[in-house]
Amino acid sequence: MQRYDLIVIGSGPAGEKGAAQAAYFGKKVALVERSEQLGGACINTGTLPSKTLRESALYFSGLGQRGLYGIDYSLREGLTVQDFMRHKDAVVTEERSKVSKNIAAHSIDHFAGAGQFEDAHHVVVHQAHAEPIRISADVFLIATGSKPHRASEIPFDDEFIFDSDSILQMNRIPESVAVIGGGVIGCEYASIFAALGVKVALVDGRDRLLPFLDAEISERLRGRLNELGTEFFFNERLEGIEKSAGKIILKLGSGKILEAETCLFAAGRRAAVEGLGLEKVGLGVNKRGYIEVNEVYRTTAPHIYAAGDVIGFPALASTSMEQGRVAICHAFGFQYKQRLAHMLPMGIYTIPEVSSVGETEESCKEKGIRYEVGRAQYSNNARGQIAGDRHGMLKLVFGRDDRRLLGVHILGESATELIHLGMMALESKGTIDLFIDFVFNYPTLSETYKYAAYDGLGNLSGHKLREG
Repeated sequence: MQRYDLIVIGSGPAGEKGAAQAAYFGKKVALVERSEQLGGACINTGTLPSKTLRESALYFSGLGQRGLYGIDYSLREGLTVQDFMRHKDAVVTEERSKVSKNIAAHSIDHFAGAGQFEDAHHVVVHQAHAEPIRISADVFLIATGSKPHRASEIPFDDEFIFDSDSILQMNRIPESVAVIGGGVIGCEYASIFAALGVKVALVDGRDRLLPFLDAEISERLRGRLNELGTEFFFNERLEGIEKSAGKIILKLGSGKILEAETCLFAAGRRAAVEGLGLEKVGLGVNKRGYIEVNEVYRTTAPHIYAAGDVIGFPALASTSMEQGRVAICHAFGFQYKQRLAHMLPMGIYTIPEVSSVGETEESCKEKGIRYEVGRAQYSNNARGQIAGDRHGMLKLVFGRDDRRLLGVHILGESATELIHLGMMALESKGTIDLFIDFVFNYPTLSETYKYAAYDGLGNLSGHKLREG
């Protein structure tokens, strides 16, 4: 039996970065991964595949060229699902290799198999083609991620009815698809299919898309997806589903009937903890199906930490990496990464992109914060016109009394890149005057910060300031 300072179960962003953090500071580390491939859902089924498919959809559909030249490009003739998936496969292969090299570079022992707690300090690794291996450690990090929730009443067959993992194995580009669930994953895939010219119906039980977003941004996103051909069914519940004559027939709570060739269920995920043996170490999951942790990602078992999707919201690769690092630094007393940043950006890779950080108008109202907003439209920005994005917008939310920046919300080209400038201003408690004082390259989309700030000052004073 081999003994380690740390055993990490799961090789996604939280597991990989947590393991590397410990190894960097000289700890002996083992990484256990049950999948044949390293990288977790981030690389293999979630974050990177869907984002790469977004770029493929933009390329094959010619959607960007429509904005640039006003030409109605049709989908490339003879496009196959293999063509569509090729770039995704190449990116995934490269990223898997990077994770493998990172683990090797840090001299981390990789155990391929399903890890299961035997007791408080021992894990048994069940291998596919070999005898189980028993290893032990002083500290553990659970980073097993999450998986799509598969309701028993849904006849998943991964040919016509998919979840957000199995959709990557589709063998054709369908003519129509019903997406159940208007969360991040549902919206991203709805926009990808719509860009390809697929008829999309999106069903959600809430009254608007992505309610955590600023309401104005959410509505603009709905409008753009609608222009791409997406049909929305809000405040609806799925009451029944059946396959008939090569079609999927869905009955909604309102009595409406939808027909589609394919159906994607993107209505929730849950922690992937089956078979871990959590009961052996006195752990379980909460009512939402996730492992409970404190502010340093420690479970109720003092030597066991958990990070990433297995602990629930925000379940982003970016935050998972940092959670893993913070957990390990606390576990071993490293005076390095002590906390996550106060401001965590949200990136949504729909078409168009959305990114957000900080307070929304709605949250300011709920908290009684006196606020004002400033907006800048991509249509008034030279780089926006060059890029062919005339629908994008950057929105600043700031305090009326001190002009301190409170939130940044962006819809449009490069939103997930642009957000970081605003996030740094938020983290440093800056005012919107920062953006007015900055000199930005011209022409750039970053300039929208300056003109959103000008707009905000105009709104604050009751008249529009001259922007020349």
